[in-house]
Amino acid sequence: MQRTYKFRLYPNTEQWKKLDDTLSTCRWTYNKMIEFLKKNKEKFQTRNDLNYFLTELKESESWLYSCHSKMLQMISTQIDGAQKAIMQLHKNGHKTGSLKFAKYEEYRTFIYNQSGFRITQNMLYLSKIGKIKIILHRSIPENTCVKQVMVIKSKSGKWYTCITYDLDVELPKINLTKSTGIDVGIKNFAYDSDGHQTPNPLNLQKMLKPLARVQRKIARRQIGSQNRKKTMRFYRIIHERIKNRRKDFLHKISTQYAKKYNIVFVEKLQKLNMVKNHKFARNILDSSWGIFTKMLDYKCVVIEVPAKNTSVECSRCGNMVPKSPSIRIHRCNVCNLILDRDHNAAINILKKGLEIFGITNYDIMLPQELWEVTPVKIPERSMKQEEVTGRPVMVHKQIFEYKS
Repeated sequence: MQRTYKFRLYPNTEQWKKLDDTLSTCRWTYNKMIEFLKKNKEKFQTRNDLNYFLTELKESESWLYSCHSKMLQMISTQIDGAQKAIMQLHKNGHKTGSLKFAKYEEYRTFIYNQSGFRITQNMLYLSKIGKIKIILHRSIPENTCVKQVMVIKSKSGKWYTCITYDLDVELPKINLTKSTGIDVGIKNFAYDSDGHQTPNPLNLQKMLKPLARVQRKIARRQIGSQNRKKTMRFYRIIHERIKNRRKDFLHKISTQYAKKYNIVFVEKLQKLNMVKNHKFARNILDSSWGIFTKMLDYKCVVIEVPAKNTSVECSRCGNMVPKSPSIRIHRCNVCNLILDRDHNAAINILKKGLEIFGITNYDIMLPQELWEVTPVKIPERSMKQEEVTGRPVMVHKQIFEYKS
């Protein structure tokens, strides 16, 4: 499988200028390719066509040779992938437009793929740029093949790098007894089927006053002035702090569940439909349930189950108990079960997840060998032009034939 680590870069003044110039060159090349696509929109332009155009562009603009050639070719790969994604969305019935030009503050990454880089203990060498100080807060395993290096400039002006490498690991067997169902929410971010609850920090909610104060300052500044640019930088720093706090919380809770459980069952939520309710939209987006699921997905095995009736159905007898979002306690009038509504939903999620493996009564302990699943790796494509991540999947055919 492949793993990506993100590290902080500390360039000096000269290296900072080179990184900025490289980023500007990539943005200029990207916009030239978009202009080429708009002029030749009658015919679909492949990645090879864009590379031929890049060769002609270098002949007329000799200063492009100051950048690593493979890095510029990755721009054509990026555009080709975006074109194919738009075509697929259009086939699926979504309204799509064409690719747009990149603005100064929107284009913030460039990629060294397979060549043009070298990593030492505290230095990152980039072709045409030089050696840059890097803080390796975690060690990269020895004798690993580094596939690509992505350089990123944050909105606040900090530089980072994402290093992708191949990792050979032997996947252990997965025990279904170490499984749990998680119900995510606004009041409690996560409530699992074992009864553990985690309050939602709502990081954006805590920083609304500083954000409003900075936004008022921006509104009083003249457009285009240096004072406005300085205030905008403080505004971006506040948003970056909110983002970092949110990611720190999500990483900690996802790692906690990944270490304790082998399989995690979560709801398959329609988040875009949920945010149409303006009373809860901000808190739903602030919670970042989708990012939490993605983090769990690469740390352990995650299975999504349908979210229908998980909060309404009684986890003991199956009776439907309708309730509004303000009612936090589940009270069943058939079996007299009184339980927190999120805990009840988490148990229902666990039950639905185990039914996928043919287990209809999870309270009865089966023999240990029937609860084990052997994960296998998806065949990976080559990292010749783009990053591809192979994730473990489970084989459970004819293993979980359970009769109650």
